Amino acid sequence: MSGAASSGRVARVAKGIGYAAAGVVLLLAGGWWYLRGPDIPYATLEARYAGTGSAYAELPGGLTLHYQASGPANAPVLVLLHGYGDSFTSWEQWRPVLEADYRVIALDLPGHGLSRAPDGYVLTSAGLVDALEGFATVRGLSRFALAGNSMGGGVAWSYALKHPGRLSALVLVDAAGWPQKPKGPLPLAFRILRYPIGRWLLAHIDNKPLIAEGLRADVHDPAVITPAIIDRWAEFQRAPGHRAILMSLNPASFASASADALAAIRAPTLVLHGASDTLIDPASAQAFAAAIKGATLTLYPDVGHLPQIEIPAQSARDVAAFLAAHRDATP
Repeated sequence: MSGAASSGRVARVAKGIGYAAAGVVLLLAGGWWYLRGPDIPYATLEARYAGTGSAYAELPGGLTLHYQASGPANAPVLVLLHGYGDSFTSWEQWRPVLEADYRVIALDLPGHGLSRAPDGYVLTSAGLVDALEGFATVRGLSRFALAGNSMGGGVAWSYALKHPGRLSALVLVDAAGWPQKPKGPLPLAFRILRYPIGRWLLAHIDNKPLIAEGLRADVHDPAVITPAIIDRWAEFQRAPGHRAILMSLNPASFASASADALAAIRAPTLVLHGASDTLIDPASAQAFAAAIKGATLTLYPDVGHLPQIEIPAQSARDVAAFLAAHRDATP
């Protein structure tokens, strides 16, 4: 082959590589354009989701916690804590059952729902417990019942240990915190969270496809996860600063439950858990109930990780009956 022919072939190969590289860049750019998820202003989210009873509590350290309150102002108080990535709306089907006899407060934790947190806020168990105590202090809640799902359940039992005098009752709904071995593959979003580049990516894109996949895997019957629920989760996570806070989660920073520690809880305790939960093993519920003196355990067959969404009427009635049996007259 002549030198000229060889040079021409090299030039064609180089040109082909250039076209391929440009194609890859365009493909990546197109994928980024498709997946990118700019922040949604709080005003837009408030107009869409805040309703009657929505209010805010200003806490030290730059936290502004949103909550929705309903029920008689002078009734015993029940505070509800959602799980990771969720919001106050998780409890919307519990409220009609409970608000007749209780002042029901569904709280948005920092980095969730309509709550605001300063730049650099890191999601930790201790920080969320402190945020709840700050909220209770600002709102003058001297004594109240506390219920939490998943991560919110982990915050709830941790709060019960740190501030035992506050609680009239404790309700753990598929609560996080008991050491366990995964029964199956984690949802894709949690697997991506293991890697720094994955955290960066999730902090900048619209995570709706991952949210849909995770929510449908969390429940026994995926049909209960409606498009409206998926949209709501995805849009709240695009509130300014929320994705960065969610990606700051380090599971090692969250409290780990033990029988010795939980033995100190004296509040009447109800443990609810879906028997089909694949995210948190039902054995965790049995361990919580065994460790907390006098705890009542209810396992729901054919229910997954979100009983308040999957069987809202039944689970809310169970909570109402439990609270009525352990009604605390202390205001």
